[in-house]
Amino acid sequence: MIREVLKDATAGVTIVETPQELTAIAKPGCAAAIWQRHPIPGLQPWIDGLESCALPSARLILRPDMVRDAASEACTHAGMPDSAERAQLLADIAALADRFARIMQAPFLRLRLDRVSTNACRRFHVDALTARLICTYRGTGTQYGTSTNGADPARVFTVPTGMPILLRGTLWPEQPSAGLLHRSPPIEGSGETRLLLVLDPIFDPEEDA
Repeated sequence: MIREVLKDATAGVTIVETPQELTAIAKPGCAAAIWQRHPIPGLQPWIDGLESCALPSARLILRPDMVRDAASEACTHAGMPDSAERAQLLADIAALADRFARIMQAPFLRLRLDRVSTNACRRFHVDALTARLICTYRGTGTQYGTSTNGADPARVFTVPTGMPILLRGTLWPEQPSAGLLHRSPPIEGSGETRLLLVLDPIFDPEEDA
């Protein structure tokens, strides 16, 4: 099922097989790149089984090499159990942060770990920044589609859980192609709690404070 979803991606979205290939975001006509990766062994059932209150929440600007420690502190504050699976999660967050910072040549990142159970960011949009990396570790992934004349996409695609998507924003030197928009899935009232990693490049932390 995962393969079928990704093979059916809309125009402007590039599906890659390795994290190194996320540099495809810089290619002309690429508005987003999705890393089609296999689930981290054992992580999904573990994180799905946690109480929602044990999911971390954080929002801060820091150097890429500080992301792991900051995420670990957020996990501890939330009461997430210290386990091999937690170590896997933290290692993955740190690796994605390092990869994204290298692609964007960003000296700092805005790290967000969001615990979401509402319809946050439910409107289709393009982010007002250079680029953004989103990885949904638990729950329904980011949704996207092609807009015609500013309307909501007629066909909506969903990024599979655990797969990172790198999206161009309005400040990218070349405008996003094909009218690609994205949103958080509408889940309010469903009982679902999502866990998101969101990374933004920061070039001047004083301006973005």
